[in-house]
Amino acid sequence: MEVVGFTKMADGSREEYEFLDKMEHEFVDGLPERIFAHLRSLDQSISGYRVTRLTHSLQSATRAHRAGEAEEMVVAALLHDIGDMLAPLSHSEMAAAVLRPFVTEKTYWIIKHHGMFQTFYYAHHRGGDRNVRDRLIDHPWYADTVRFCEEYDQNCFDPEYRHEPLEFFEPMVRRLFRHDNASDYEIAVHSDTEQAA
Repeated sequence: MEVVGFTKMADGSREEYEFLDKMEHEFVDGLPERIFAHLRSLDQSISGYRVTRLTHSLQSATRAHRAGEAEEMVVAALLHDIGDMLAPLSHSEMAAAVLRPFVTEKTYWIIKHHGMFQTFYYAHHRGGDRNVRDRLIDHPWYADTVRFCEEYDQNCFDPEYRHEPLEFFEPMVRRLFRHDNASDYEIAVHSDTEQAA
């Protein structure tokens, strides 16, 4: 079989969906290459900062790595702003969605909420509430997200900081984004943690 015969999903057979599952596994196996290509495109994103978004991301991942964070968090730091190009007004949620099948709920939550937490550093300069993150102060990962923003985000705009190159992180990205490492979130049973997200 090279293509399925159905034109409506409701008409698909077991064999067709097994075939498509194999195709999807192969597609997921190519995810690291697409991630690297998208990260490289961040070199041409938002202007006005002293470093590109790619450099910012590399600084974030380098700081997390040098601080001894788990590999999952290092990769999450590398990808935390990957949504900037396609979802500039909800970039945190996009980055978290990319990571979700491959990371713990804690890492997912930190990345999903880092954009709101990051406003602590600038919202008051634009007439906003810099403490909007305090709406989540009772959440068990609140302090972890504050720390992520403090140590691996707000301080990563320094043109003098010597960061690792993208190639340094390539093996980590490949290990994290292995198909056998993923959960199929779209068909998984939603747990109570989803309600907390």
